[in-house]
Amino acid sequence: MTMHVAVLHGGVSAEREVSLATGAQVVGALRAAGFTVTPIEVGPDLGAVIAALQAAKPDVVFNALHGRFGEDGCIQGVLDWMGLPYTHSGVRASSLAMDKAASKAAFAAAGLPVPPGRIVTPEELEAEDPLPRPYVVKPVNEGSSVGVEILREGDNRRADIARRWKFDRRIMVEAFIPGRELTVAVMGDRTLEVTEIATGHVFYDYEAKYADGGSHHTLPAPVHPATRAKAMDIALRAHQALGCRGVSRADLRYDDTAGEPGQLYLLEVNTQPGMTRTSLVPEQAAHVGIPFPDLCAWMVREARHGP
Repeated sequence: MTMHVAVLHGGVSAEREVSLATGAQVVGALRAAGFTVTPIEVGPDLGAVIAALQAAKPDVVFNALHGRFGEDGCIQGVLDWMGLPYTHSGVRASSLAMDKAASKAAFAAAGLPVPPGRIVTPEELEAEDPLPRPYVVKPVNEGSSVGVEILREGDNRRADIARRWKFDRRIMVEAFIPGRELTVAVMGDRTLEVTEIATGHVFYDYEAKYADGGSHHTLPAPVHPATRAKAMDIALRAHQALGCRGVSRADLRYDDTAGEPGQLYLLEVNTQPGMTRTSLVPEQAAHVGIPFPDLCAWMVREARHGP
């Protein structure tokens, strides 16, 4: 009997367009893998989403949502309540990973290297620099680099950024780590590969992540063998520290400014990595011999309830 999969995509976060693109790719891949697929576009009416799921009666839900309400434990709790197995992490791991303050505390407790930083309010940021420059300002609970700013010497935008802040009142500020951007995908209990991300932008921002030509991925990353092994170890340990399941992706900074091997810093873990045509996880899976339909099929087979 053919398994029936409902794909949730869209959502109400700042990453809605990314989720729609992810959903479209996943729907095609799952159909190519032989599943019966019902796409469900998610909007602000939760009742309508629940009704669509009840009407579809899927065996499994593929969660292709990104951002708030999609990867922060909210939709996961709804699916648990409905008794529907779903892909990716459960409520606890999703909420931990989405809250940068909580996940950073979990990483530090697990002995993983994280950049020094602190949480401030908009008023505190407006009043003075919370850290020596350069430092990074980011929302605590947004993804895809939404709202991220870098403040360097001579930059006079600090007070304006604080006054215009539209996210959670907790602002994460971290020391800016020079060097290179690396990312590692985790698939269950294995890491796939290390990718270096280069961009002509000031940093790996939303446009660099999703626009055509916004970034260049080098796979495998041209780093010291010890660095590659350590990056993969950090990614797996971070996945485990949060209690993730299925697929996740760890983002790291690699400071090699004093030569290799340099120092790695874990920035965050994404429990709902993008599956667009410019996304990193499908690239790494293909690199190790896993075609995109097989990757999506594996995620469906791994779907279940859980924390």
